[in-house]
Amino acid sequence: MIMNLHIDLNEIVTATMVLFAVIDILGSIPIIIDLRRKVGHIQSEKASIVSALIMIVFLFLGKEILNLVGIDVGSFAVAGSFVLFFLALEMILGITLFKDDEPESASVVPLAFPLIAGAGSLTSILSLRAEFHTVNIFIAIILNMIFVYVVLKSSQRIERFIGQAGIGVIRKVFGIILLAISVKLFVTNIKELL
Repeated sequence: MIMNLHIDLNEIVTATMVLFAVIDILGSIPIIIDLRRKVGHIQSEKASIVSALIMIVFLFLGKEILNLVGIDVGSFAVAGSFVLFFLALEMILGITLFKDDEPESASVVPLAFPLIAGAGSLTSILSLRAEFHTVNIFIAIILNMIFVYVVLKSSQRIERFIGQAGIGVIRKVFGIILLAISVKLFVTNIKELL
């Protein structure tokens, strides 16, 4: 049964790392803290569940949505590699390219989407689908959502423990990993298109 599902630990770890880097929940701690200060409470459970549902629906129906508009997964993966590349540059260089609009409330809409399940996450999921088995990406999404939930629940303690410098280091390390993955994704899929 497990063999039929194509469960692969290497794929799970890689997909988990990609999504972890793109979601960048640790890097979002300052935004989460600011939201908490403004509204007093963040619904961690609701935000995590809604984010997971958005990602899982996109994992299974994203390809069909693309087919509807006449785009193949390989082309989307190449486009996704560019998005991952720019996200990685944002993390490494400390510049802001994607998160210009600061959420005004801690409701599910700004927190679950676009902060957690944003364009980068959804692009990454479809890009990963071009290379990995769906079950491994599904497991990676669940693992990330568990981690997101834990971070949302204990964001103030994490901020005090790691500090701003620690968060900066984590962002840069995952930025470099994401940059390497975006290059690999581009090279793998561009060969098929040419």
